[in-house]
Formats: sequence, structure tokens, C-alpha cells
Amino acid sequence: MGLHNEKMKNAILIAGIVLVAFNLRPSITAVGPVISDIRLDTGMSNGAAGLLTTVPLLAFALLSPLAPKIAQRSGNEWTVFGGLLLLGIGIAIRPTDLVYLLFFGTLLVGAGIAICNVLLPGIVKNRFLKVGMITGAYTLSMNFMASLGSGISVPLAHGLELGWKNGLLFWGIFTVIALLAWIPQLRKKEQTEDIVKPNPAKSSLLKSKIAWQVTFFMGLQSFLFYCLIAWLPEILVSRGIDISTAGWMVSIMQIAGLPTAFLAPYLADRYPNQRGIIIVLSTSYIIGLTLLLFGSNMVILSISILLAGASQGASIALSLALLSLRARDAKQAANLSGMAQSIGYLLAAIGPFTVGIIFDLFSSWTPSLVLFIIVAIAMFAAGLGAGRDQYVTAED
Repeated sequence: MGLHNEKMKNAILIAGIVLVAFNLRPSITAVGPVISDIRLDTGMSNGAAGLLTTVPLLAFALLSPLAPKIAQRSGNEWTVFGGLLLLGIGIAIRPTDLVYLLFFGTLLVGAGIAICNVLLPGIVKNRFLKVGMITGAYTLSMNFMASLGSGISVPLAHGLELGWKNGLLFWGIFTVIALLAWIPQLRKKEQTEDIVKPNPAKSSLLKSKIAWQVTFFMGLQSFLFYCLIAWLPEILVSRGIDISTAGWMVSIMQIAGLPTAFLAPYLADRYPNQRGIIIVLSTSYIIGLTLLLFGSNMVILSISILLAGASQGASIALSLALLSLRARDAKQAANLSGMAQSIGYLLAAIGPFTVGIIFDLFSSWTPSLVLFIIVAIAMFAAGLGAGRDQYVTAED
């Protein structure tokens, strides 16, 4: 009977983690496709509209190091619940013509997601032996909802005639469901307080080579992901693809990453080091980006999109798995997660902006695509270090 109860508790927790993960991307990816509608209704400039899509990433960068500190007081489970509340409030208040409320709501959305982003790896590390399988499950959920967010944003706004405001408000349904599903975990605070106490070795993370390698792997894959999400349609149009087809190809790129998002952390959990996985996904990424640089017909471009998408899914899932695999315990996993996601999302935030400036300077996508290949090579190098079978320490 005791074993049955334990299995039931784990099943409820897994369901809760997956439902939390449902909320970690769509409220962001749903904005881009309707940004022109938002700009027209609010009268904001193109620059302000571009900043609106960057605000959540800046919130990730700024708040990720603070999430473990908040959890020291309240416990991981209660802090995740608070993050979901912030997300829900942000989703509720941002559908407005008042620009300051739109930005404030977007900031709350980013803050809520940042908290959940950072603390989930620590919860997984503390509560499960099969870190890779659980990480794969929630990463798959997160990536699926990210693609759904960008895919149905316009149909919600225009096809169902909800408008951009109700279209963005729609994603609050999943937040309410996640809040309800997470309530059973709030009774776990007494059992989990030990995993969020201040970590005396926390400062040593800044002296750890592996911690920095995990951080750069996380950051560089985030840079590539958000740059491609933002600019791939324009790049494809410059290759002779019509804008509608280009939009579908971006969705296909994200869908191609769904199987690898589950497979990569599952395999990572089965081997002492993850260098083999790093070699495969990085090589695939570099080949895909190179084909995108030189490709001029639909077949080659399609292959490049599939390779890049599969590599994207594997890299984000593996980077999240490494936060747990390279940590000795849940405290260290939370601190490593805060460090890696803070710097990682800062890189993600400056990436699309930097690529836009490069295009303005050269009026060509070639320099940016060369930059993407260089970043993929750097990600490969960081991954080889991050994939070592060692825990983060000050002496590594």
C-alpha cells in the first residue's frame, strides 16, 4: 500500500511538472505573430514593439539568480506556485491598449516563467532518480507548447476573430490548470526545506570550469534558438521562399525538435558523460546552418531546417538535463540553474537585436549566418567540457 501511495504521489508530481512546463513558452512565442496588430492598436513604434518581445528574456536574465534565494524562504514548491501566480497576473493584465500596462504585464510574465525555469531542475534532482527521463518529458511539453503558441496565435486572433488581446489571454487557461495541479505539492514544504537552504559552496560555482561550460552551452544554444525564431522567416524570404511558406517552415523547425527534446536527456541519463550526444547534435547544427548559408533551393533549405530543428530540441533539453546531472544535490542544481539561465537568457536577449544591427549594416544575411555557425562551434566546445562526468566544484 505504501509503494502504491508513493507511485501515486510521483505520478501527481510528474503531471504537475508537465503542466507547469506547458506554461513556460507559449505566452512568449504567441506575441511575435501578432506584434503588428499590437503595434497598430497601441500606436507604439517598431522599436518599442521589438523591445516588447525582449522584455521576458531580460526578466529571465535578471531574476534567474534570485529564484534560489526566494526559495530559501518559502521552499521550491511554494515558490513555483508563486511564479505561476505572477505569470497568471501578467497574462491577465497585458491585453490592453495602455502601453505601460502591456509592458508591465509582459514583465510579470517573464518573472513568473523565470522562477519556474530555474526551480524545476532542482525539484527533479531532489525527487527523482531518473533525472533525464523527467527532464525530457517536461522539455518536450515546453517545446510543444512553444510551437503551438506561435502556430495558433494568428488563427486565434483572426481565424476565430478573438483579436490579439483575447488571443493572448487564452494562454491563461493553462496557467489556471497548472496552479490547480500544483496545489498537492504545497504540502511538501516541510519535506523539501533542506534542499533550498543557502548553499555554502554557491560562490564556488563562479570558480568552476564545468559550471561556466554548462552556462555557455545553455547561453549559446539560447542565442541560436531565439535568433532563428526571430529572423529565420526573413532569411528564407531572401532565399526566394514566400512569407507564408517561411512561417510554416519555422513551425516545422520547432516540431522537428520535439522527438530529440525527449531523446537527448533520456540518453544523457544512461551514460556517465554526454560528449557523444554533444558531438552528434553540434555536428547536425553546424551542417544545418551551413546548408542554410549556401542553400538556394527548397530541398536543401528543408534539410537545413530539419537538422537545425532537431539540434535545437536536443540542445535545450540537454542543457536543462546538465543542470541536474552536473550538480551533487538539489541545492547545487538550483544555484547552477540560476547562474546558467541568467547568463544564457542575457545572450538570448541580445542575440536577435545584434542580428538586426548586422543586417542593417551589411544588407545581407550572410554575415549573420556565418555568426550562427561560429556560435554553434563555440557551443560544441563548451558542450564537450559540460558533458564531462564530473560535478561542479571550485577545483574542477
